[in-house]
Amino acid sequence: MAKKRTQEEDKAILEKKVKERRAGNENPEGDPDARQLRKRLKRVQRKIRLRTSRIATAAGNKAKAA
Repeated sequence: MAKKRTQEEDKAILEKKVKERRAGNENPEGDPDARQLRKRLKRVQRKIRLRTSRIATAAGNKAKAA
């Protein structure tokens, strides 16, 4: 089995693809493939935000004291 990419790696790759797609298209809002990429990027960003929130909550008072 292949190694899975981390969410941060996935985010960087998706951001690059979205930027390329917007630059190469005169109407990026009407492009369904670009919309799909943006939705995937937002999903990955949301997962990263939730994970960092979960980690901070699990750390509890240790994170506040440090």
